[in-house]
Amino acid sequence: MPFAKLGLSSPLVQAITELGYQTPTPIQEQAIPAILSGNDLIATAQTGTGKTAAFVLPLLERFSNAGTLRGKRIRALILVPTRELAVQVEANVAQYAKHTHLTSMAMYGGVDTEAQKSASSKGRYFGRHAGQIA
Repeated sequence: MPFAKLGLSSPLVQAITELGYQTPTPIQEQAIPAILSGNDLIATAQTGTGKTAAFVLPLLERFSNAGTLRGKRIRALILVPTRELAVQVEANVAQYAKHTHLTSMAMYGGVDTEAQKSASSKGRYFGRHAGQIA
């Protein structure tokens, strides 16, 4: 089944096609339609099975179609246990969202917070350790 049949818009399908995604993995095939339908979901899968795309793609789809929020509002917060995973998740989100109007940024501890505060106030959202999609 192609990604477009899961209910993803052409900008998202274009981005994931450019990344080399051809068909959804089992976790993506089950999770994406459920999340797009507004259902809550708890899922587990092994490393490398596409879990990040399984939850990020439907979020981006819903936010792309939701209109503009007043000001620079955070729409999603993603928490991960390590800085390394945060960097990886944020990089994926940026790649998936590249053909949309959505922006992202990463926030995590252990560094000077001024750059992160500045980026956040300019409307770039999404976090590495704590992340937000705007």
